[in-house]
Amino acid sequence: MLEFILSALRAAIPAGTPLLYGTLGEVVAERSGVLNLGVEGMMLMGAVTAFGVTHATGNVGLGILAAMLVGGLFALVHAFATITLRVNQVVSGLALTMLGVGISGLVGKRYVGVALAVRPEPLRLPILSDLPILGPLLFQFDALVYGAIVLVPLLWFVLYKTRWGITLRSVGESPATADALGINVFLVRYVAVCLGGMLAGIGGAYLSLVYAPAWTEGMTAGAGWIVIGLTIFALWDPVRALLGAYLFGGVRVLQYRLQPLGISPPLLNMLPYILTILVLLFSAGEVMRKRIGAPAALMQPYAREER
Repeated sequence: MLEFILSALRAAIPAGTPLLYGTLGEVVAERSGVLNLGVEGMMLMGAVTAFGVTHATGNVGLGILAAMLVGGLFALVHAFATITLRVNQVVSGLALTMLGVGISGLVGKRYVGVALAVRPEPLRLPILSDLPILGPLLFQFDALVYGAIVLVPLLWFVLYKTRWGITLRSVGESPATADALGINVFLVRYVAVCLGGMLAGIGGAYLSLVYAPAWTEGMTAGAGWIVIGLTIFALWDPVRALLGAYLFGGVRVLQYRLQPLGISPPLLNMLPYILTILVLLFSAGEVMRKRIGAPAALMQPYAREER
């Protein structure tokens, strides 16, 4: 039993890492007042770009960098539509997801069935990696896992302890007030949305380079939608995002671990999405959104002339 639990916990970390990258990015974007439902499309584009560049160059770092840039460019499209043109954020995000699904499927056809010659290797941390139980459980992962974990306290510090973090949160709460204080609301939102897209791109890169080192069409399997629910589940906080991502990662892992016990595979496959739907339903009401601390100006376009 202990071996089963430890095995599931170890598997939950890589399963939750792409969710963590995507959620951290969405936390930043939504803190500025912009909802981005295009996470699924950005993760898919990040996955196919990282795989293609890594396969062509043999350099994992270039693949990850390319995924970041593509994710940021896709997010820039969403930022232009919702911030400058003031298009409905839900419509723009859904369009971005459909665009990402279509382009990634088209570009990725040549990579179906192709094996990667290189992939990120696990890092062995002196002393820590050799610890009994804790060593294999926590300290034998690749750099992208540790990068996501380090990013959590870093982002928390930036959001709550720096001037830029206060500026970002003020734009998400009351853009008119922030504008009156001399803050460039449009620039802050552009930066936040693009940063969110870059992190989603890294999440996609992790899927195609580490978690399942191959390219298959639609390989995110709804991870981008889970990220949207996780952002609410985390109450727009990076530390809670860490806990939520690995919790949902564990739920995704259980669908494979529990199948030998005779539990219906389709039922197990539904578990992550059932949790996501429950989170979204719980937070759907305006009163509930205020109670759980949603940014007050979330999904509200800002026009200076209407201030």
